[in-house]
Amino acid sequence: MAAEAHSDGASEPQRSSRRFPTLTRDTARPEGGGRAASGDYPAPARQWPLLAVMGGVAVGLLLVALDAFRIGAIVIGLALLGGAVLRWAVPSVGMLAVRSRFTDMATYGVLGFVIVMLALMVQPKPWIHIPFLDDIVHFTVR
Repeated sequence: MAAEAHSDGASEPQRSSRRFPTLTRDTARPEGGGRAASGDYPAPARQWPLLAVMGGVAVGLLLVALDAFRIGAIVIGLALLGGAVLRWAVPSVGMLAVRSRFTDMATYGVLGFVIVMLALMVQPKPWIHIPFLDDIVHFTVR
């Protein structure tokens, strides 16, 4: 296949094969993966959504380390749920954006919800009781 000549003499580069290149030279930025603040701000301010979620997780881990397991796990789950809300509400969330908006929201939301639910059901003295989960555990463990 020959390159077609344009009126100004330039030619379009033609691929010799329809296969993908063996070496990837660039990756696309995820949707919303731009800076959360303009370049005039210092680096931490440009990544405030990620730092907010990481700060919440750090507080939760500190609570777990101080022997407040249930409260710490709830804080971790709520931080992830907050990350899902930030990913939905803020158009540009910096490095909090990993994949598409839907995938990030689903991942943060499901993980946050599961962590909160497990923290509420942990023994001893669970704060909530879901009967069908007892049936599932008794059926599988026997």
